[in-house]
Amino acid sequence: MNSPSRNNTLFWGVAAVGAVLAAKVLLNQNRKISLRDKVVVITGGSRGLGLVLAREAAKEGAKIAICARDAEELSQAKADLENAGADVFAYPCDLTNKAEVGQFINAVRMEFGQIDVLINNAGVIQVSPVEHLTAEDYQESLKTHFWAAFNTITAVLPEMRERRAGRIVNIASIGGKIAVPHLNGYSVGKFALVGYSEGLRAELMKDGILVTTVCPGLIRTGSPRNATFKGRNVEEYTWFKLSDSIPGLSIGAENCARQIIAAAQRGDAELVVTLPAKIGAAVHGLFPGLTADVLSIINQYGLPAPGGIGERRAKGSESESPASENFLTALTDQAAQDNNELAH
Repeated sequence: MNSPSRNNTLFWGVAAVGAVLAAKVLLNQNRKISLRDKVVVITGGSRGLGLVLAREAAKEGAKIAICARDAEELSQAKADLENAGADVFAYPCDLTNKAEVGQFINAVRMEFGQIDVLINNAGVIQVSPVEHLTAEDYQESLKTHFWAAFNTITAVLPEMRERRAGRIVNIASIGGKIAVPHLNGYSVGKFALVGYSEGLRAELMKDGILVTTVCPGLIRTGSPRNATFKGRNVEEYTWFKLSDSIPGLSIGAENCARQIIAAAQRGDAELVVTLPAKIGAAVHGLFPGLTADVLSIINQYGLPAPGGIGERRAKGSESESPASENFLTALTDQAAQDNNELAH
């Protein structure tokens, strides 16, 4: 038989949880913004997830500014967005160059006015066993994933602080929470971005600026063909493209982009996309030693051994084979066509 004190404890515990959930719902409603007529800057917006994010933000009525290094890809992306009715500004920019970033942000202000939302999406994918990674690979990852985001955030922060409003969304990866074999260079940059983003969230909220850290799992954007591969590049590309193509293990780019835009509007602290990524992050948080052991087994018995082209680089588009071009990868091939990944 339950004692009155135990019943009281249970009652107040349930009441406390209910109060916390109600407060969270109310807080989310108060923080939620509309993107109608807002200026949204998306880095790496010429193809892949960046382009899909631009489409989704445009559907919400936002004015879109995109940048990328490749002028041809940018031109094609701009035409794609304008054909869908978007108000879009495109600007060629190397985000690892601080001066060029400043010029880009100033050009956006001249075109549209104040910047309301910054989405740091630009990234590079490197797939290689650690034996073939060089210092330059790690430097490239840090420059693209961390320093590029640092440059854009530094450029927009003064005006956001001045008006005490703004949203910053940093697209990291589940690879920024769990170091996956053969993606070590990539993970180093994404881990840095996750730490930076989470720290900014804590310190910028007092200024009215909400920072959202996004950690997606595999997304069917069509990006494998533009990733770089080392070692046994054909085998590396095959496992990577197959993983990226399987429904359930991966998610459609449009679905992912909608979740990201919604999280930005709510001002969420974090968004982990795909069920496998959510499970992986939870298990790794509780049992990091277990995930490390499991991943070491996968590395030893499930992934290609070093060799092949060694430290030389090959694009995914240069690494196709019958094993990577079949009905199992049809969704990724279609996504590449849809999301401007075939520009070259």
